Amino acid sequence: MSTLESVIWHVLGYAAMPVIILSGFVGVAAVSLWLLSLGKDKEI
Repeated sequence: MSTLESVIWHVLGYAAMPVIILSGFVGVAAVSLWLLSLGKDKEI
């Protein structure tokens, strides 16, 4: 494996965990907001 390939795989490896955690957080927040909006009284 060349040096460039090694660097790319290291960057991908170190970037994977924060991306997974942040995307999970954003997904849970979006679902929570959607569920909360379903229960909100829409009449003014």
